[in-house]
Amino acid sequence: MAPSFVFDPQSDEEVEHYESEQDNDENSEPESEDDYDVDDPESEELDEDKQEPRRIPVTNKKTQSPWDFAKYSESVAEEHSRRSTTSVDDKISKVIKQRSVPLTVPIQEDDTDISDSEPEDKQEDYRPEEEDEEDDNVGDNKPFFAPSDGASFDADSFMQLNLSRPLLRACEALGYAKPTPIQAACVPLALTGRDICGSAITGSGKTAAFALPTLERLLFRPKRMHAIRVLILTPTRELAVQVHSMIEKLAQFTDIRCCLVVGGLSTKVQEVALRSMPDIVVATPGRMIDHLRNSMSVDLDDLAVLILDEADRLLELGFSAEIQELVRSCPKKRQTMLFSATMTEEVDELIKLSLSKPLRLSADPSAKRPATLTEEVVRIRRMREVNQEAVLLAMCSKTFTARVIIFSGTKQAAHRLKIIFGLAGLKAAELHGNLTQAQRLEALEQFRKQEVDFLIATDVAARGLDIIGVQTVINFACPRDLTSYVHRVGRTARAGREGYAVTFVTDNDRSLLKAIAKRAGSKLKSRIVAEQSILKWSHMIEQMEDQVAEVLQEEREERVLRKAEMEATKAENMITHREEIYSRPKRTWFVTEKEKKLGAKAVKASMDKGRNSGKEVISAEQADDIKMKEKRKREREKNLPRRMRRKLEASREMLEDDEQEAKGSNKKEKGGMTLVDLAYRRAKAVKAVKKALDNGKIVKSKKKSSRPPQKTSSRTEEMRELFQTEIKDKKPKGRGDGAAKKSKKSSFKSKSRYKRK
Repeated sequence: MAPSFVFDPQSDEEVEHYESEQDNDENSEPESEDDYDVDDPESEELDEDKQEPRRIPVTNKKTQSPWDFAKYSESVAEEHSRRSTTSVDDKISKVIKQRSVPLTVPIQEDDTDISDSEPEDKQEDYRPEEEDEEDDNVGDNKPFFAPSDGASFDADSFMQLNLSRPLLRACEALGYAKPTPIQAACVPLALTGRDICGSAITGSGKTAAFALPTLERLLFRPKRMHAIRVLILTPTRELAVQVHSMIEKLAQFTDIRCCLVVGGLSTKVQEVALRSMPDIVVATPGRMIDHLRNSMSVDLDDLAVLILDEADRLLELGFSAEIQELVRSCPKKRQTMLFSATMTEEVDELIKLSLSKPLRLSADPSAKRPATLTEEVVRIRRMREVNQEAVLLAMCSKTFTARVIIFSGTKQAAHRLKIIFGLAGLKAAELHGNLTQAQRLEALEQFRKQEVDFLIATDVAARGLDIIGVQTVINFACPRDLTSYVHRVGRTARAGREGYAVTFVTDNDRSLLKAIAKRAGSKLKSRIVAEQSILKWSHMIEQMEDQVAEVLQEEREERVLRKAEMEATKAENMITHREEIYSRPKRTWFVTEKEKKLGAKAVKASMDKGRNSGKEVISAEQADDIKMKEKRKREREKNLPRRMRRKLEASREMLEDDEQEAKGSNKKEKGGMTLVDLAYRRAKAVKAVKKALDNGKIVKSKKKSSRPPQKTSSRTEEMRELFQTEIKDKKPKGRGDGAAKKSKKSSFKSKSRYKRK
């Protein structure tokens, strides 16, 4: 597919800047042999003429970190001082100081004695009860995708990918030496403007795979025309922040501008940034639709590239309507790229909707599981679920003591674990939806800088987050399916590093345990935690319950005070700035809070019943049209005379009964019609037959008159007789033929009362 904008020659600013620094690097020669790496076998290359190993100078430059979460919002201390609140850590330290009786068996004291007395945890090979044969889905090639025979998944350096020097310099500054398979395959094809559906294992560099070709194309954009040319959509705010930080680092030696549009941050600041027409916008779907509807001079008319990161999550029930709305807002002539570690059927439907002859690139298709990942399960037997928190603390205090991400099922469970870890003396941070955006970003920054050892999170942190050095992932709450499990454990063992994944499995999670065992094969281990450690920690958790309740009560009181202050401030602003507030245009929402709650309920219902429910998800515009139609029908019924309304209600009840009977006998007579339309059609048919009989166009058959009078057996005939008597009552009396004809002609105008024209 051809690009949607004309390429201009690359500007000379970046080239001159790069060449000047390159000359400076060449002038600074190494002075001694210590500046060369002699012992490293990989650093030795054979010279073509002399056939001797040639030494390569080692650069002492520190590689930049692509992630920086702290610069995107205010600090949490400033937020607490502005809102007159205190942090959870302050509350926990206050409770610890007020503790009258210290906890028995202290955690950090007499550690050697405890280790000697307590038995170690046991680790053994997992033996499944039932072994299922694996289904081979290889060869399921859909004709929708174009053949990708020319794609190469191997490249020795980024110079082979035909990238410009500013991008090569940025890759060197970030420490990227050799492209990963997905990067080697995706970058050359994306530079040609082809639509791509890429999938690779977690931690394989998918962000750089779509960022590098996009930045390369933008280097040749028409620079006099400012427009939004690239839109990158992510399912979570934290992933959007990470992608934005990555693109800014890759574009640090260019003049390409990038903008972040997510919820939880200032709307006004984002409006100003969007009006300046940045080249790249990294956004979450809801906030982007909000700006397209309510911000002036913001559109996607000149969009050239649309990228969906974690595309399978964006196509689930909570995002599908928003993604379809954004796809409709984008021009048809564009490049579209989808990336995810797991592909589902919903993504295939979106591909058919928005992509044109796409290429499916699957890097490492045979190795879905990282080779350096060690997977373990901890069986929580029935009637032992109460001790699950004690099992977790026993593992985190002895075995997995640092760089651990703990996934909980709910926000409340994550917050409770954060309080328990704080009371137990373990440094932990929490990440879930009940926190402000500043608190969420600070939790990630603390965990990245190793200020805390544990990050307790919900599935918000399950996708895309690349935090270097995560050693262990613990699934405290078992994920709902294998896809969620793959993304959770993908936070560790990234880019060839070692990692552990421990999953707590109850008796209700046997189906997922079989799927995990099938995926891991013989490498799945079973961990048995020492019973003595579990008893010790369960006893300590019982002693902490009063302190946990005290912290939660203090937080509830703070929330009530904060809400009252917000209401008072709102009322004061309404009084002071009333004219200014009412002069603003009313904001419109794609999805209201009520519809969000209904959508969440629908998600839960679909998860319970399975994904094969067959119900289609309608957009908010379709729902508004249906509501308006029902409202108009109700208004038309209100304008009817009282006698007509009563008869209409009676006929509606009869039709409902008749429909219930028809459902039992699989009748399709009334499918797709409302009750009012059905009643109007039948009344019109009876009236037309009567008019034809009066004009002599239809001769009454004698067979009907020979039949003995019988009672009507069906509801349909009773309703027909009801409308016949209604027509007889409305027939004019004591007027001429002209008046009768006039009344007949005008009687059919009552159609507008029943049916919309």
